[in-house]
Amino acid sequence: MTAADLIRAGEAILGIDFGSTRIKASLIAPDTTPLASGSHGWENRLRDGVWTYDLEDVWDGLRACYASLAADVRDRYAVELTRVAALGCSGMMHGYVALDAQDELLVPFRTWRNNITGPACAELTPLLNFSVPQRWSIAHLYQSILDGQPHVPRIAHLTTLAGYVHWKLTGERVMGVGEASGMFPIDPLTGDWDASRLAAFDGLVAPRGLGWALRDVLPTVLTAGRPAGRLTAEGAALLDPSGHLAAGIPLCPPEGDAGTGMVATNAVRPRSGNVSAGTSVFAMIVLEQGLARIHEEIDLVMTPDGKSVAMAHANNGSSDLDAWIGLFGQVAAALGAEAAPDDLYAKLLPLAAGADPDAGGLLSINYVSGEHVTGFTEGRPLFARSQDARFTLPNFMRAMSFASLCALRTGMDILTREEGVVIDEIRGHGGFFKGGDTGQRMMAAALDAPVSVSATAGEGGAWGMALLAAYLLEADTGLSLADYLDARTAGSVAPCVRPDPRDVAGFEAFYARHRAGLAIEREAVRALP
Repeated sequence: MTAADLIRAGEAILGIDFGSTRIKASLIAPDTTPLASGSHGWENRLRDGVWTYDLEDVWDGLRACYASLAADVRDRYAVELTRVAALGCSGMMHGYVALDAQDELLVPFRTWRNNITGPACAELTPLLNFSVPQRWSIAHLYQSILDGQPHVPRIAHLTTLAGYVHWKLTGERVMGVGEASGMFPIDPLTGDWDASRLAAFDGLVAPRGLGWALRDVLPTVLTAGRPAGRLTAEGAALLDPSGHLAAGIPLCPPEGDAGTGMVATNAVRPRSGNVSAGTSVFAMIVLEQGLARIHEEIDLVMTPDGKSVAMAHANNGSSDLDAWIGLFGQVAAALGAEAAPDDLYAKLLPLAAGADPDAGGLLSINYVSGEHVTGFTEGRPLFARSQDARFTLPNFMRAMSFASLCALRTGMDILTREEGVVIDEIRGHGGFFKGGDTGQRMMAAALDAPVSVSATAGEGGAWGMALLAAYLLEADTGLSLADYLDARTAGSVAPCVRPDPRDVAGFEAFYARHRAGLAIEREAVRALP
């Protein structure tokens, strides 16, 4: 079948991802060939000290993204998109969406970017004998309890952005196990919420008389390939108000960007690893065995098919770099040379490859928000240099790129140097890897490991979610997710970039400067309220 015939017959598969700066849709063929895409830009807001997105922006953005996809299909194939074979939705990992019995939002959606749950994590980690990161849903819930927030007794349902969107589209309160493992710990033997830890939490809060048990407010956990409901007429109208999209489409379990990153890079087998690099940056290593001890800097989560994963996560990735690129765009406009953002990235990022190995003595701290790995609850982006530093544009671009990876490196050192975790190869995806091999080269220097990317690396979470939706259609054959990805993505990964010893040494020098510069960051947080 031609692509147009395939789309007209309703055999294409759709993945939708709510990223931190873009909502993106990816339409693929059953063999996973990309057919069309759509996107819509959006931004979080810092409101009353909390990073959030308005729910109106969620639905406005979803409609705009789908309309962009439908327009791309019409432009490419002269076909109206009316149905697909399967659909899946993913979103930025975890966070806090609390609903009452009437399904009304109780407090503004709290995103992964918030580092406001430190006291809760300090109590929950020893109670559960499990490292609880600040962005996890259970951390936000318990912090709300500790703070005596009045909405807590009214909670009827607790979910994440991906779970919330999925529920609105299908009426099903379910969650993929990968995303679920960032709400509350999962028992790897059952693939469900850890019963003993649920009991421990319920015992902790019982004296407060909240009127609910934790399991009752959490969604049902599903592994990849399990049916997760069908698109309702109301859900179809949310996606496509024009009325062209038909109801009844099967949906796979919703996932977070951690799970879609593993799938998009085919890194779901033990000793495989991937890095998702964009607004935030995180590395996921599928474990052969458990870690020797608890590390507050390391998350233990699951692949979408239920294997244990160690995650080194950093809140701050490319946001500060993106802001500087935007500034350079304003400079170009002031000089009468309009430049599209993609052109600016394509021209400026490769300059980092020709810079001094250590970025010429320049220092960038890219903390737009707090950074749990290094102990910051707030961030202040800053750039500094000594008088004799080599202040050139290539060095500046390398400093910005390296700064995006320093917090990640802090977490990875724990895995490789303290726990002895072996990584054969890192596979990258996300916007950091667009435009040549510069991103691979910078990442290889930071992690001192080979880095490869697939042809769809820039597609990110929407591509990974489309793959999970496609797997839903074949899971009843008994094919494992890992085998399915091997069969469908073979040959799509480009040759890896191996670390250049000069780049590795240069990053080590920059990393030491960056760590010393965190003292400046602490003063900036105090000085700039």
